[in-house]
Parts: sequence; structure tokens; C-alpha cells
Amino acid sequence: MEKRIQIDEIEPKSFQGMFSLEKYLSETQLSKSQMELIKMRASQINGCAFCLDMHSKDAINHGESAKRLLLLDAWRESGLFSQEEQIILKVTEEVTLIHVQGLSSSTYEEAMEVLGESLLAQTIMAATTINAWNRIAISTHKPIPE
Repeated sequence: MEKRIQIDEIEPKSFQGMFSLEKYLSETQLSKSQMELIKMRASQINGCAFCLDMHSKDAINHGESAKRLLLLDAWRESGLFSQEEQIILKVTEEVTLIHVQGLSSSTYEEAMEVLGESLLAQTIMAATTINAWNRIAISTHKPIPE
């Protein structure tokens, strides 16, 4: 893979806004496990190796099971995820795949019923933030630490 610029090194101030979003997200109702599931699922869809490496380690460090992480791509069929986690993952997928249909009315309504306004807003912000990180890492070929 070709070597590309690393924005965090040449323009460190550019990351301040992203770090502010991360600080906000750390103070929300989303559990550490829910947050890592959002980050993992969006990163799977986007094919971001750097973020998958980072967030799989973070998820395990926060008590997530390897089995659930291995089956995350098949969350609908696995039976391993709660109703709340399922709607969080569904919202994450639709926000990540915004070009397909966006956040559908049916998913939005289900999320409002299961999550409520605040947790839905926080889920959308978490999905949006990891998608931005994915785009930075993929565009710059962010190297995976050894």
C-alpha cells in the first residue's frame, strides 16, 4: 500500500473537532459496549482496517466477547444481541449506507420507540463520527500499529 500523508501528524489541529465529538460521546447514555459495536459495525461496512483493529481491541478491553465481535456482521441471525443493540446496529448501518436510502422511516420509528429521542440522537452522532474517522483512515491509508 502506498504511503500517504498522516493528517494527525501534519495538521494536528484538524483533529480537535473530532476529539471534541469523542469527548461528547464518552459522556452520553451509550454504554462502552454499545459504542464499540457502533464503531465496529460501521468500520466493517466501510472496510476500515485501522479502525477495526483499534475498536476490536477496545471492545474486548471493555468486556465485549470475541464471539459477539466475530458474529457482528451477522447480528440479525446470531441471536446474541439485545433488542436495543439490534436497533442501534440497524441505525448505524443505515447512517453508514446513507447513499442507499438514508435512515428509513420504519427504522427511525422503531428506534424512537426502543431508544427514545436522546439515545437515538446519540446513536446517530456516534455513527456519524466513526464514519468520519473511517474516511480519514481509509483516505490516508492509516497504518495499523504493530
